[in-house]
Amino acid sequence: MPTILSTKVLSPSQKQLILNSGIGFVEYDAIKIDFTDFEVPSVVNAIITSKNAANAILKKNISVQNCFCVGEKTSGLLKSSGFDIAETSDYGRDLANIIIEKYSDENFTFFCGNKRRDEIPSVLKEHNIAFKEIEVYKTSLNFQQFQQEFDGVLFFSPSGVKSFIKEIKLKDSVAFCIGETTASEAKKHTENIVIATTPGIENVIVQVVKYFKSR
Repeated sequence: MPTILSTKVLSPSQKQLILNSGIGFVEYDAIKIDFTDFEVPSVVNAIITSKNAANAILKKNISVQNCFCVGEKTSGLLKSSGFDIAETSDYGRDLANIIIEKYSDENFTFFCGNKRRDEIPSVLKEHNIAFKEIEVYKTSLNFQQFQQEFDGVLFFSPSGVKSFIKEIKLKDSVAFCIGETTASEAKKHTENIVIATTPGIENVIVQVVKYFKSR
């Protein structure tokens, strides 16, 4: 029986998808999230690229007119809380391009973490889009060692890859990645990579089940 390691603690329903397939399963949180203390009463156009940033906004009860989101999970969380979603894309660079094409005269507030990628800010600066950044959470790496080797490791962010690699080598393990950005970090350590067809935890699990069923 193959055994996999998830670098994120999954929901009960997500775990069941794996266990129902007869795959051994271990999980831990490779990264730790701490929300920062910030004050923003209201925002017209908010760029929100993760559920962590979305949760930070919800905790502060910030009023936002238009949300520009990366990821269906992020936009779904905000929509279910009554926010209006202007645009959603799978990747930051795609969202930045949409903003350039359709909203170049607008001002934006980018809610982000301390390890945010440069894609969105660099593209917006290059095209003179007015925006300001507000750091709403901090990501720290949670290093952990495991005695066993795993047939597959599930990664959900570049930071998760960095945290895992700090203590453990991938060796022959398959790196199952949530998207291209995470895969680009994993490619520094292995060529044995499977990427979800669209970003999402369930889509990573689908790839895991499909991969090991074909073996």
